[in-house]
Amino acid sequence: MSANGGFMLHITFTQRRGFDRGRSTAKTSKTKILAAVNTWLAISLLVSVTACANSPNSKALEESLAADPRLQETPLPVPVPPPATQVDNSTNVKLPADFPTEIPLYPNAQLVAVDRPTDPAEKNVQLRWETADPVNSIQNFYATEFARRNWEIVSTPPTEGQGSLVAKRDNLRVSVLISPTQKVGGSTEFGIEYSNNNEAVSASPQPNNSESTPSPSPLPNAPNAGETAVTPTPSPKSEKATEQNSEIPQQLQQYAADLAQLGVLKVRSKPGGNLEAASTLPEPNKAITRREYARWLVAANNQIFASRQAKQIRLASESSEPAFSDIPKTDPDFPAIQGLAEAGLIPSSLSGQTKDVKFRPDAPLTRETMIFWKVPLDTRQMLPAANIEAVKDKWGFQDASKIDSQASRAILADFNNGDLANIRRVFGFTTLFQPKKSVTRAEAAASLWYFGVQGEGLSAEDAKEAKPATN
Repeated sequence: MSANGGFMLHITFTQRRGFDRGRSTAKTSKTKILAAVNTWLAISLLVSVTACANSPNSKALEESLAADPRLQETPLPVPVPPPATQVDNSTNVKLPADFPTEIPLYPNAQLVAVDRPTDPAEKNVQLRWETADPVNSIQNFYATEFARRNWEIVSTPPTEGQGSLVAKRDNLRVSVLISPTQKVGGSTEFGIEYSNNNEAVSASPQPNNSESTPSPSPLPNAPNAGETAVTPTPSPKSEKATEQNSEIPQQLQQYAADLAQLGVLKVRSKPGGNLEAASTLPEPNKAITRREYARWLVAANNQIFASRQAKQIRLASESSEPAFSDIPKTDPDFPAIQGLAEAGLIPSSLSGQTKDVKFRPDAPLTRETMIFWKVPLDTRQMLPAANIEAVKDKWGFQDASKIDSQASRAILADFNNGDLANIRRVFGFTTLFQPKKSVTRAEAAASLWYFGVQGEGLSAEDAKEAKPATN
């Protein structure tokens, strides 16, 4: 063994003593020599590595190739992408305070923007809406509504679902701007542009202060179309009315406004108090009671058909025997509720449709009951036979099995009224009817805005126009 820790292998061999051993012996010796050399090299390498393992140089080499211990204790941080910014899809856009109530509102649309002109001389105001319905539904709705409300159709889109539908009535001109394509996600945008030729549309509502100058505005019931009056500073009562009107869902505002002008939405400020007809719908999001809806149903029908006595509901007289044990003759709503029962428009012991002798006047009105009472006044005929599968097939309601069997007949008949169906007007597009859910006052008003079927019926708007002006 050498001083370096290695081995020196000595190989000796004996010279051949004679040439007579031949070439085969020389070849064999050469092979053995090569094998011995290879063995020596392998052993030397192994021993050298083993010997160097304990040397300072080998330890330094090992440490240089080892992993950094700091990485084991504290790993390098992995970059984390910043959180995605959440997009707020909600909208608080409201109809302008001066939006003309004569313009029909598409029942299944959301107002997304109001664009007013920057030039004071420009009168056009454009509202942008968004809906899940296709463009042809929007076009058909406005073409039908404008024609039914006696608007003059100025122009129609050259092709279905593309272009503008322009209509005018008196000094009001309206353009429904329809786009041929839908947005990503299936929603459709359309615009309503309107202008009043007599009056410029203000860029924003005027502030309520003592220094502001009142501006003239047309009298709603003026005998002469051109007569104007100075708009007074809003009183606390009118401010409250404006606040109440803003609480009404925008799709239902027009219906409530028309009925309020007819004076049919009468309520009692306190139990046992006198009926009061407010200029706007009070507490529009409050659940309406069965007695209130019965009262409004009779009043709205009789007011809208004021000139057609054959379609009016006769109020019950004091000589009538009460149909319900909880609605005596002394009840202030007895004439209306008893009148509905005697006409067979609501189930009672008189019609034999129910064994319940109670009306439950102060219970909340449900959706299925509202349709059950209202639709017979639209069709003016017997309700069709119906079952759960038929209702589900027509309306696509997921909860059709929860609908009362009697009410399902009215719900099926309501479907046949197309865009004039109460369910479409009040609730828009829905796949859940929620038959036991309470109805709000605003929703009840929307259901009473129109009576009749397609091609034959009257609305509160029609009745308002036919109502003679008061001096």
